[in-house]
Amino acid sequence: MRLSKRGEYGLRAMIILAHAYKESPDTMVQIREISEQDKIPGKYLEQILLALKNAGMLQSRMGIGGGYYLARQPQDISLGQIVRVLDGPLAPIRCVSQMAYEACGCPDERTCGLRMVMGDVRNAIADILDNTSLENVIERMDIARAQLEN
Repeated sequence: MRLSKRGEYGLRAMIILAHAYKESPDTMVQIREISEQDKIPGKYLEQILLALKNAGMLQSRMGIGGGYYLARQPQDISLGQIVRVLDGPLAPIRCVSQMAYEACGCPDERTCGLRMVMGDVRNAIADILDNTSLENVIERMDIARAQLEN
């Protein structure tokens, strides 16, 4: 698995939205604000946020005072969910994917050493991303910032 720019930008935007939610669940954040804060191209960010909205992770409101906001609480959105929406399966090779399995060309999948190792890689990545919520990320950021202030 390699995180694309789309995945990276989406994760960064969702972290900003989670931080806004933590301050006030009703807070709307405009695309322009996210784009400027994290140096993400606005038009590209618009497409990313629309994909996350279509996946049920975001809501939006048009007009003055509008913007994007989380559709669920930060603790209910994992990094794995976000990455899968934006970048697809986490598996480094298709024959170990749980979402997009495709048979490989090896003679026997059950004894293929490469498949076994790549399955371990997939499981380790999934374990970390699926068990890390946006809330966990915000908490880690808060701790790091507090340590810098001391």
